[in-house]
Amino acid sequence: MINVRKLAIAATAGALTFGFAAESFAAEVTWNVSLWGNRRAFTENVEYLAERVAKESNGRFEIKLHYGAALSKARENLDGISIGAFEMAQICASYHADKNPTLTVLELPFLGVSDLETEARVSMKLYEQDAVKKDLARWNAIAFMPTPMPQYNFLGKGEAPTSIKDFDGMRVRALGGIGELMRAIGAVPTTVTAAETYQAMESGTVQAASFAPHAHLSFKTVEVGNWWTANMNPGTVQCPVVMNSDAYAALPDDLKKILDESVQPAVDHYIKNYQTVYDRWWPTLKKQEITQVKFSDADLEALREKAAPIWKDWVEKMEAQGVPGQQLLDSMQAEIKG
Repeated sequence: MINVRKLAIAATAGALTFGFAAESFAAEVTWNVSLWGNRRAFTENVEYLAERVAKESNGRFEIKLHYGAALSKARENLDGISIGAFEMAQICASYHADKNPTLTVLELPFLGVSDLETEARVSMKLYEQDAVKKDLARWNAIAFMPTPMPQYNFLGKGEAPTSIKDFDGMRVRALGGIGELMRAIGAVPTTVTAAETYQAMESGTVQAASFAPHAHLSFKTVEVGNWWTANMNPGTVQCPVVMNSDAYAALPDDLKKILDESVQPAVDHYIKNYQTVYDRWWPTLKKQEITQVKFSDADLEALREKAAPIWKDWVEKMEAQGVPGQQLLDSMQAEIKG
């Protein structure tokens, strides 16, 4: 359940410093951002955004970053945005897929996104879709900046798999479409949060975790695992930065322009910075003596075949909810192909 006391305190602070009232802008606009974990590659887009906004506004617009789930738990950030407890937050669609179903289209497995630039570009197109705007408007939220994530390969503990058949019965941390894909090959997926994953692996609650490289490093799963799926590339997760729509509407035009024009530079910085993750990743795998598992072409083709029914089921589920699932999937596939 959402921490009402924390949100109430944050909401009160936000009202005092921001108030969504025009007269408060005579002094300074302060936005609070709810984040989990520590500063890492995942948060570099927000870090850069805050720095640029402060610089371009000559200090009139401050974006304050709150790490460690200080304002809200990761699964509750969208709830906090909806009630105005804070003005901005990172979210991951799979943490509350029922609350933001349209975003989960880019979490379907084997979509064919090959790099972070494509992931960022396609995500921005997704946020422009009327269905997505309507979906997030239910939470008084606007998705405005992507956090493009690379492929979520698995790092595991115990005997390394030699084929996808070895995942049968394995408990894995896997979100969204990746979780559905793993279920289709007999694994048992769970949606523990990033911060909970190290303990889950260490205790044996899960035997493997699906993460981007930076998260395996940041949340230290690389310290307990002994194998990694080097070429599985099952898909990724959708983790946009969202903002409270009332807060955005209340910004004066000049500050709104500064915020809008800071998004692409922030994403560019994020992508450039992410290359430094790999400078740490490969040496860490070697130092920890982690086996890099490479599946055969036949195994990878079998996984792709398992993905097709998951796409179909997703579309049917969305359409049943009144969401234009087929249109969203078709438009995203077209965008991926360029």
